[in-house]
Amino acid sequence: MVVLKRLATGIVALSGVLCAEANDTLRTQTIEDVVVTTERSRTSNIYSTIPVQSASGDDLRLAGIQSVADAVKKFAGTSVKDYGGIGGMKTVSVRNLGAQHTAVSYDGIVVSNTQAGQIDIGRFSLDNVSLLSLAIGQGSDMLQSARHYASAAMMSITTEQPQTNVRPTLWRIGLAGGSWGQISPKLRLWQRLSEATMLSVNAEYMRADGIYPYTLTNGKESTREKRYNSGISQWHAEANLGTRFANSSRLDLKAYYYRSSRGLPGAVILYNSDSREHLWDENLFAQAIYRKQWGSRWQMAARAKYTHSWNKYEDYNIKYTDGRKEEQNSQDEYYASSTLLWQPLGSLSLSLAEDVAFNKLRTNVNGSPNPLRFTSLTALAARLRAGRITVEGNLLMTYATETLNESTTYSLKTPEDRKHLSPSLSLSWRILPDEALYLRALYKSTFRLPTFNDLYYLQIGNTSLRPEKAHEYGIGITWNCRRIGCIKYIALTADGYYNDVTDKIVAFPSTYIWKMVNFGKAEIWGLDATLATQIDLARRTSATLSASLSWQDAQDKTAGSPTYGSQLPYTPEASGGISAILATPWCTLGYSASGQGRRYSMAQNTREYRLKPYMEHSISISREFACSSTSRLQLQLSVNNLTDEKYEIVKYYPMPGRSVTASATMDF
Repeated sequence: MVVLKRLATGIVALSGVLCAEANDTLRTQTIEDVVVTTERSRTSNIYSTIPVQSASGDDLRLAGIQSVADAVKKFAGTSVKDYGGIGGMKTVSVRNLGAQHTAVSYDGIVVSNTQAGQIDIGRFSLDNVSLLSLAIGQGSDMLQSARHYASAAMMSITTEQPQTNVRPTLWRIGLAGGSWGQISPKLRLWQRLSEATMLSVNAEYMRADGIYPYTLTNGKESTREKRYNSGISQWHAEANLGTRFANSSRLDLKAYYYRSSRGLPGAVILYNSDSREHLWDENLFAQAIYRKQWGSRWQMAARAKYTHSWNKYEDYNIKYTDGRKEEQNSQDEYYASSTLLWQPLGSLSLSLAEDVAFNKLRTNVNGSPNPLRFTSLTALAARLRAGRITVEGNLLMTYATETLNESTTYSLKTPEDRKHLSPSLSLSWRILPDEALYLRALYKSTFRLPTFNDLYYLQIGNTSLRPEKAHEYGIGITWNCRRIGCIKYIALTADGYYNDVTDKIVAFPSTYIWKMVNFGKAEIWGLDATLATQIDLARRTSATLSASLSWQDAQDKTAGSPTYGSQLPYTPEASGGISAILATPWCTLGYSASGQGRRYSMAQNTREYRLKPYMEHSISISREFACSSTSRLQLQLSVNNLTDEKYEIVKYYPMPGRSVTASATMDF
């Protein structure tokens, strides 16, 4: 309301000046800058040429969702591998293309891991997330980097930006605690340094012992056991500095740090719950994004980032020569990107993006060549709007080369330069001129380079690997209906797709050891459907509902394979999620659920490897109190896995049962 009042006052003042001084061109009147804020449209997926799903951070938290990984499970077409435990690794695969084909963007720049090719989304905090979105193909921003075009799917995390319109300084302190010894204090500062410069600082600590019960079944016998060596201690901190310049440009700086120490509980096999594995992780990066606009036709975005990642794995077991195994890995990346956007016509946009990256791996694993990879990505993109049709397309050129610095084993097996041209085309057609009913179609080609582990890890690495190639085809229909009585909106989407993956990189037995080879081929048919609606039940009382449903038929089509025609491992035929929020003047109630149908842990679709279906439910209640005119207190209580469902996402890694989390947050 304050923003709207300032806007109205400014408009009235400006109108008076223009009317009273129409004949005096020398006198001017300057009004104060006005910031207009609005909620991001919940129905933006309807108008996009590609399937996009999004959820605001506020809605996710009010629904009782505790982590980014749990939030991603609510999106249609996603599969999150969760190894259990409080700090277990969590990776996301979209439409069964694999975690290596899913990129993660954090505040506009893609997060990288050249060693393993997949990102652990469990390390990202949900506390400061403003928007979480998932796009099939790439995002729709014409100023995005070339890396955004290089993956089959893009998960984007956007953090909250400082809002200091009322006061120059805002503080937030919070404390959360819950089952299994979990406790997490949090701190945030938003500071307006000048009219054009904002600073934000976020810090968070979390620890938990992770000892939770589970049921172990062996034939007809079931026993109650406890999960040990699942404790975690982690730190997360980041600082952001954003400033606007007088020449219509903006600079955003970010520094990020994460460190964790966690036990790895290991697989539960034949009552063997003993595990002494431990993992230390450290990740830090500094990034900068500069945006500039010239008139109405030209825009530019430049990005730079340095990333350092380190991890140490340790295990004590009599199977090792000296009873102990230790591996240390360190990665460094230097990354730069520039995108130029030209809009010669109001209906036509053209952009050219160029990315370069240097990646280096250092490890103490015997025989590692400590590779250095140079990658260049060039993307030419276009968008055309003609009447009720929108067409978007891009061409991505990939060029990569590697050098091996410290190895004689791999000296004669240096992989050849890799070059590939990957096209993409999508379109959206508004079927009826006066109705938000759209038909959309998509084709995308993706080229995934082998990871350092694929190429060089111990004896299984293979420097002759060819990159994986994936082809995505999709067609869908979307509809949005505005205001029917008490129903504020209804948004529906349904997308069918077919994915074809060739030269799939798999581990294959060769003589007495396993080798990474280009052996696999997979075909995936699927259907994703989503629903979103909001209903005004009474004055200051509303209900918001979102739901997703996916069906997949993902089969091994490798010629000569003994599992030809079998469903790919960990691919449920049916999966889905739902979340609902009931907002009242007294409190806010949240509910969320996610589940998967029958699936198999191995390529052999036999009863031995079958994982039973599950559905996990969570509820929450929260209340906000106004402590003064400038401070507020929010209390929330959440119960996760309300029905104490016993299930596994990964075979032999039991998930936690029912847990309770309570939190208090003070803004002042």
